[in-house]
Parts: sequence; C-alpha cells; structure tokens
Amino acid sequence: MISDPVFYAVAVPAVILLGLSKGGFAGLGSLSLPMIALVTDPVRAAAIVLPILIVQDVVGVWAFRRSIDRFVLGWTLAGAVVGIVLGYVFAASVSADVVLLLVGVISMLFGIYQLWKRRGGELPASRSPGWVGGLFGVASGFTSQIAHAGAPPWQLWVLPRRLPRDVLIGTTAVFFALVNWIKVPAYIALGQFTNENLMTAAALGPVAIASTLAGVWLVRRVSPERFFTAIYWLMISVGVTLVWKAMA
Repeated sequence: MISDPVFYAVAVPAVILLGLSKGGFAGLGSLSLPMIALVTDPVRAAAIVLPILIVQDVVGVWAFRRSIDRFVLGWTLAGAVVGIVLGYVFAASVSADVVLLLVGVISMLFGIYQLWKRRGGELPASRSPGWVGGLFGVASGFTSQIAHAGAPPWQLWVLPRRLPRDVLIGTTAVFFALVNWIKVPAYIALGQFTNENLMTAAALGPVAIASTLAGVWLVRRVSPERFFTAIYWLMISVGVTLVWKAMA
C-alpha cells in the first residue's frame, strides 16, 4: 500500500468528489484522476481509482436502478466497448508523459465545457438516431479508459435528449458501472492491478462508500451551483498543471 502522506492528502478529497459524483452530482468525479495524477503516475492513478469506482457504482446503481433509458444505454454502451479497446491500445503504446498530457487536456476541456454550459450554453434539444449515440459512446469509452473521464462525450449526446432527472442519473449510473467492469481486463493487461495499488484502493474504500451515500442523500436536497463552478475552475487549473508537468 502507498504510504506517502502527500498522496493521501490529495487522494482522499479526490475520492470524496468521486463519491459525490456517483451519488448524483454528475461531473465532479472527472476531477479525481487529474488530482491523483499530480502525485503519481497517471496510469497507476487510473488503476487505483478503478476499483473504487466499481465499489461506488453499487450504491449509485441500487439507488436509481428503476430509472433507466434502455435505448440510450444500449447504443452508447455498444460504442463504449470500441472506445475502451482503442484507449487500451493507446495507453499500452505511448509513454506515461503522453498519457499525462492527454489527462490534462481532457481535464481542461471538460472544465471549460461545463462552465460554458452553466453560463447558459444549453445544447439544443435533440432526438438524433441511436447510431449517433454509438459514436459518442466510442468517445466516452476512450476517455474513460484513459482518464476515467467519459462524462463529457456522454453528456453531449444524452443531455439534449432532456431525460427526466432520475432517469438521467439512473442511466448514467448503470452506463458507467458497466463501462468500469469492461475496463478491468484492459488494466489487468497493462499490469496495473498490483498488490500495492489494490491495497491503496481498499484503504480509500470507506471514504468512497461514505461519500457516495452522502451524494445520494444530498442530490435531492442541495442546489450546488457555486460549488460546481469552483470545481470546474479547479479542473482547468489542474489540467494546466498536468500539461505543464507532461511538457516539462
């Protein structure tokens, strides 16, 4: 297990954000891996985060299991499988610095996109065919495999469909729960599920479960507009730091 206190000083807040995201505050979790990548190798960070995501998925899926849009889920999941394979090939064939650079760029773009959306940049209502969702699923699977950041492509296709709140949360929870299990063989093939990484993930597990339960409780009671805005500015800042670190 990792023993560096600096690692946990960053990882614990990152896992709390991840839990709140799984509990219904969609988007917060995309900051988690970029944060942890500040203090360890990005591929290793992703391998530590993945078991935590799988544990948290149980809570989110159980809470919203009756609210699922099967049309959206089917098309995007089919595309995500292709994207995960592409992401594995990419991670296996490039250096850690390139992965770090991509994680930073994804973090910046996601933060900018979310801030634009919160300033009134709503996507127009859409009922595009399922195959379009499959293409966005490919992009979501790829970014999820590289940086556990599959939310932006997913949201670009799903949000314009104007799903009811609980259906959106439930479909999102099931989609990413399945995607996370599909990613497991790729991380095994990358040799990242070491005893040290798994023990570190286990140590962070109680924080993950508690924060997910808190997210499920809070999502129906809190309007966290200012909190989200601060988080997305932080995402951009962390992304810039990661890009600088990779280029250096």
